[in-house]
Amino acid sequence: MKALKTLLLIILLCLTLPLSGCGSSAEEGGSAGAWDEHLTGSMELKYADQFHVDYYEDGISVVTVEDGLRYLVTEDAEALPEWLPKDELSGMTVIAAPTHKVYNAASSAMDLIDAAGALDSVVMTSTQASDWGIGKIKDLVEDGTIRYIGKYRAPDYEALLEGDVDLAIESTMIYHSPQIKEAIEELGIPVLVERSSYESDPLGRLEWIRLYGLLFGKDEEAQKFFDEAVAKVEAVDTDAIEKAPSVAFFSVNSNGSVVVRKPGDYVTKMIETAGGTYALNDIANEDDNALSTMNMQMEAFYDKAVDADILIYNSTIEGGLSGMSDLIALSDRFSDFAAVKNGNVWCTDASTFQRTTGAADMIVEMNKIFAGAADDSGMEYFHRLD
Repeated sequence: MKALKTLLLIILLCLTLPLSGCGSSAEEGGSAGAWDEHLTGSMELKYADQFHVDYYEDGISVVTVEDGLRYLVTEDAEALPEWLPKDELSGMTVIAAPTHKVYNAASSAMDLIDAAGALDSVVMTSTQASDWGIGKIKDLVEDGTIRYIGKYRAPDYEALLEGDVDLAIESTMIYHSPQIKEAIEELGIPVLVERSSYESDPLGRLEWIRLYGLLFGKDEEAQKFFDEAVAKVEAVDTDAIEKAPSVAFFSVNSNGSVVVRKPGDYVTKMIETAGGTYALNDIANEDDNALSTMNMQMEAFYDKAVDADILIYNSTIEGGLSGMSDLIALSDRFSDFAAVKNGNVWCTDASTFQRTTGAADMIVEMNKIFAGAADDSGMEYFHRLD
């Protein structure tokens, strides 16, 4: 019965909502030159290249995301200025900001929203409590303050409708289930597909906090957090490192394959910014996909990383390691690695990559590791394997 009720709600809305599916409908009119005439400025981005923001008169902002989608952000979606080119509006998603009741299906965005001071505006999520590594978020999902409404592939549409949600934030995973995005839009809820994970610069990922500041009415808070993070990175002293250590960042999956970062991705850039060199910079990227990781056979990884000065094990996907014996249990070949022999193997915290705002602090901690000045007891994102 619940499924039937939801279906009837969707059918009813499809019959009554404007054809645009979300935000405001647009009538023909306007002028193509209106954008230039009413432009007042643009957001000056330092590192991010996956989104762009232009500011216009009457409190209008236009967000352009690298995948080609455009979003018109306004205080009142029902009373748009007459100068807006109506023929272009039909191809844009209109978002009324600041948003107050958000369904967030992009886990990497949650930490950014929190850092911008807008977490109380997130009312629903597609990540269940047990899958959150951030204690604060886990608690909010467990007590129902942020309601879990099912995986992104099968959200509770009735909950979205009854919850009066005014924005849905999705990761690019939604493109694997485009009908879900369309169904949410048919409920009259604008959908933002965020691409922070596609930023190759770690501070580019962090700079998405400025976009969330715009959407949640927290511009100043977001800018302040971002500026402080950049200052931390700029203060990193790589001169204290006599010789840049070679670093391998990896995990081992259940099939025994080694999962490594592709050269040039944001983790490898964090390593370089912290004063190290990525030990696998010359590996060939044979995976024809947009993923930032690739699989290697143990033999191939051995050849590339056996002499690496430092190993960093990524516990995010396959789980953490409690000691060096756990690493060697994955493959006895690790016993030959220089970093294992020298006791220079580190492991990430399980919540590291849900904590998007930690990029600057991660770089600072990496720098301490590379300089041999890391105090394990004072580390938040990494711990040494004994």
